[in-house]
Amino acid sequence: MLRASRSGRRRAGRLMRRLALALLMLMTAPLHARSIEGRPVAVAAPAGTLEGRAGDGVEGFVGIPYAAPPVGPLRWRPPEPAPRWQGVRVAAAFGNDCPQVRFPGDATPSTQPMDEDCLTLNLWRPEGAAAGSPGEGGAPRPRLPVMVWIHGGSFVAGSSNSPVLDGAALARRGVLLVSFNYRLGRFGFFAHPALTREAGGRPHANFAFLDMIAALQWVKANAAAFGGDPANVTIFGESAGGSAVNFLVASPMAEGLFDKAIVMSGANRERFARIDVDRPGRTSAQFAGVGFAAKAGLQQPDAAALRALPADKVQGGLAMWDLQGEIFAGPVIDGHSVVADPIERFSSVAVPRIPYIIGSTSAELSEESYAPVMMDLVRARSSNAAMALLERAYGDPPGFGLIDDFMFTEAARGYARIMAGHGAPAWRYIFDHVAEADRAGRKGAAHASELAYLFGNLPDSAGPSDRETARLMGDYFTNFAATGDPNGAGLPAWPRQAVGDPLLRFGATGAEAGSDASQARLDAVEQAATMRRAGE
Repeated sequence: MLRASRSGRRRAGRLMRRLALALLMLMTAPLHARSIEGRPVAVAAPAGTLEGRAGDGVEGFVGIPYAAPPVGPLRWRPPEPAPRWQGVRVAAAFGNDCPQVRFPGDATPSTQPMDEDCLTLNLWRPEGAAAGSPGEGGAPRPRLPVMVWIHGGSFVAGSSNSPVLDGAALARRGVLLVSFNYRLGRFGFFAHPALTREAGGRPHANFAFLDMIAALQWVKANAAAFGGDPANVTIFGESAGGSAVNFLVASPMAEGLFDKAIVMSGANRERFARIDVDRPGRTSAQFAGVGFAAKAGLQQPDAAALRALPADKVQGGLAMWDLQGEIFAGPVIDGHSVVADPIERFSSVAVPRIPYIIGSTSAELSEESYAPVMMDLVRARSSNAAMALLERAYGDPPGFGLIDDFMFTEAARGYARIMAGHGAPAWRYIFDHVAEADRAGRKGAAHASELAYLFGNLPDSAGPSDRETARLMGDYFTNFAATGDPNGAGLPAWPRQAVGDPLLRFGATGAEAGSDASQARLDAVEQAATMRRAGE
């Protein structure tokens, strides 16, 4: 998700409104609450006793509250512990999605009802993996590696309740799979002078990240009861979820809550708003909050007046194609969960040296109908000198491949280099597999197209090469969760990040080690990014 100076944000806002017109995809999907079926299975966890459902080799527990509903006086506050329940809580129905404007072109759609009461998580484990249960030869089963999924959606949309993100297939591979929802949009990222006064001058602004930290704390406290290993936790996410993984790796508040990280199409070199500073390149989040309050009809409100706003007014039409740059700041450097831009924290060795995977798809946005608008966004984020440099590398006018490299590919290479330079084991990938049914109309893999493969939830129309790619992705990622290394028996070797930037490419017929097609172009993007940051 791009962040710009105030003038750049105005231009970006106009461009995204053009994108909204180009998409013409806004519609209302019918609500359909999801549940899971099977025979009852109960677990007595520290959070309370839960009754899930078992069948087809997996046990699922869904709709579990990991924090108190962030409503009324708890809106725009750090998450509070979830109230304990009495007796057995049935965990067979998914919880609410957080308030948002849905995008019907979403690769991971959900039709759950929406409500501010949305801080729930879902959990799957292999059937019979109860803690201490006997395994082969009667010995106690080893604890399962834990994988915690963070969904994407530009921090304004998305849900872990999507059928595409159902964790049953991954859990069958021998992991404890957890996913959760977190506050979105202005519910998740908000600052205002009234909240600053209420907090004695040191307010939080990244409530979404605090939700993620609370979910990880829940996992640490409860994983063992489900047969998981709280000392072997991998966080992974895609798009905004991948960006969130980097934020968490860089956050002092998340230290010790996970042991490995996977970033999928979430790397960027952007600068983020500070909570109370307004200078070139660093728009104040409070400035955006005051602008929002004024638009909502509140002049100099107190915290209670802000919290009394109806939820639909707070949501305010914020959407992936309308990020409302003047009145919504997104992630904020608030001095708590975010103490600096992630790229600065990574570069300064202020991050744990944990096993790390990062990657992107081969045609993130470049083959979409709105690619011309995205190219205008690239121009809006680049100085004349930087754009001239990019045009020398990509042509004048540049091809749409610049969009993918500018927004995703180069930064993924940069983060992999940084982590490897710190001595952390790091691996990088490019997902270039196009579904057999789509190859007549696409050359490269679209943004988020890899998720159905990773989670093993392919459509019935999937062909043999599609299913082989799903097998490979599932094996690599679960190997990494188990051991800190994605390699394993029967898999093509995936080389670690090193000189020459080796990577693994998931292609039409499988996976093989390789490198970027054009290192010189990525070098130009890196140089342009350095120029952009120096000039802001």
